[in-house]
Amino acid sequence: MTLLKIYWRIKAGLKKLCFKIMFGKRFSVGKNTTFRKNFGIYLEKGATIKIGNNCFFNRGCSVNCLKSVEIGDYTIFGENVKIYDQNHKFRDKSKLIREQGYSVDSVKIGSNCWICTNTVILKGVTIGDNCVIGAGCIIHKDIPSNSLVKNNGGICIEPIE
Repeated sequence: MTLLKIYWRIKAGLKKLCFKIMFGKRFSVGKNTTFRKNFGIYLEKGATIKIGNNCFFNRGCSVNCLKSVEIGDYTIFGENVKIYDQNHKFRDKSKLIREQGYSVDSVKIGSNCWICTNTVILKGVTIGDNCVIGAGCIIHKDIPSNSLVKNNGGICIEPIE
């Protein structure tokens, strides 16, 4: 297991170096932050991603950024966590959805958070410090510090207007 951890740290270090070369000052990452397999970043021109110290991203996580995403120190992410600071516009019925552009707003995630497997974090959200976001949650509004968020399994369906 120790050899595997060393391998992952070396691979994460190389990935961080590649991101710094590709994105320059628009991408910053703290010390001892690591990524597992299939971690991905999409960073639009002019957008910024700031990741704190001692963070951990498990397999399949991605950060998709058109404006800004900021993550505090010691925050850990389960498998397949997705972070989006944008959403497709879709209300103009005279245009295809893909031609309507995006609405964007910053995402901020505090320090010492655990974002569990298959969580999706949407634009405009601030998650406070010391939060636990349960598996499978879709976070679309602010979460105060020291909160536990659980997925109750319910869905809501409404017409598009």
